[in-house]
Amino acid sequence: MTQRISRIQRFKMMNPVLQFFKYIFLSIKIMLVVAGGHGSTKDNSKLPSS
Repeated sequence: MTQRISRIQRFKMMNPVLQFFKYIFLSIKIMLVVAGGHGSTKDNSKLPSS
């Protein structure tokens, strides 16, 4: 039997304002991981410094 979506869950999914802020929040998290040091295995001491 399929599970029904509650009113609160539907409100969260259908609300464009909440979706916008979720999108911005996730974008910032991704940018922090990509732009910041994310523990890459490359040795930065061998890279030429500019």
